[in-house]
Amino acid sequence: MAGKERGNAAQYTTIKVRLCPTPAQSELFEKTFGCCRYLWNQMLSDERRFYLETGVHFIPTPAKYKNGAPFLKEVDNQALIQEHNRLSQAFRMFFKDPGTFHYPRFKRKKDDRDSFTACNHVFQSGPTIYTTRDGIRMTKAGIVKAKFSRRPQAWWKLKRVTISKTRTGKYYCSILYECGDRPPEAVIPKAETTVGLKYSVRHFWVTDGGETADPPRWLKQSGEKLAELQRKLSRMEPGSKNYQEAVRKYRLLHEHIANQRRDFLHKQSRRIANDWDAVCMRKDALQALNGVAGENLGYRMFRELLHYKLERQGKPLILLDRYTPTTRTCSACGHLREDVSYRDNLWTCPKCGAVHDREVNAARNIKDQGLTQYFQQQRASA
Repeated sequence: MAGKERGNAAQYTTIKVRLCPTPAQSELFEKTFGCCRYLWNQMLSDERRFYLETGVHFIPTPAKYKNGAPFLKEVDNQALIQEHNRLSQAFRMFFKDPGTFHYPRFKRKKDDRDSFTACNHVFQSGPTIYTTRDGIRMTKAGIVKAKFSRRPQAWWKLKRVTISKTRTGKYYCSILYECGDRPPEAVIPKAETTVGLKYSVRHFWVTDGGETADPPRWLKQSGEKLAELQRKLSRMEPGSKNYQEAVRKYRLLHEHIANQRRDFLHKQSRRIANDWDAVCMRKDALQALNGVAGENLGYRMFRELLHYKLERQGKPLILLDRYTPTTRTCSACGHLREDVSYRDNLWTCPKCGAVHDREVNAARNIKDQGLTQYFQQQRASA
């Protein structure tokens, strides 16, 4: 509250750790996943029936279902409360923007990702959730062993944890911390400390200085292994032991590729956020770009990662309209061509004779027009 009075928004960060639960703790997690799914479906069903009978939206609380379903008392009550909050939030988002958010749906075990959330409460006896040297203490589960890739700062406040299970049977915990309420000082971009980024199919991205970033070869090799495994899987009899073993390998390889791609995107976005004071990009149709490239290179995730990393340092991410003609505009004289072939990597400006690399030229225009747009908005808001 004090942060809001000073006009500062609380800052949050998340640390994701790998859990190594005992068989008893794994059984408790599985019960909690099932109880959360059962409670969601019951609340959604009752909400629909109540609306048809009265015309009013009402979601019963978890306490209503415990007498009829005693197994709900065996799991952490906080997980059930958060499931109620999630359903309420889903309805609020749907009513706010029905075109973007769909009406809440029932959950199925084979379709839904297993997860539950529990909030931390601090009492005189101590917090309900806290981390130890090699684990996390949670309600009813006790201390669950965990592998930490990083540790929180001493002043961070643990707010909640989300336990999730992957298709390959691995358990993870995402720990949300409140790490302060003082936003970083805003950085004013300058031309020499600003970079223009252009999404590229040949490369991953191209800067206005001609620098490129190609996806690592091991990511391509993993994709080839996945395609080969898919061909073998299509020739097997569903339900056989060989088929089940191939499905297990397929899921493991899928998870491995996702981790490889995420590692590449995190490293690229971190390098750019540290090296530059501002980044200019265009709001391209990222889904269409992935289709042209023939694989999901993670353009959307890259932009999201870059955005929050710049924001935490007070640096702006400047986005141009997707229809801005950056590729067809000469960055030297500003001449706009109508007959540029997107298959040609080089083209010559008919007005000034400058020879351009198509993607580098587009990145230069993105930078120049992005800075112009940024300072116009600053003057308008002053």
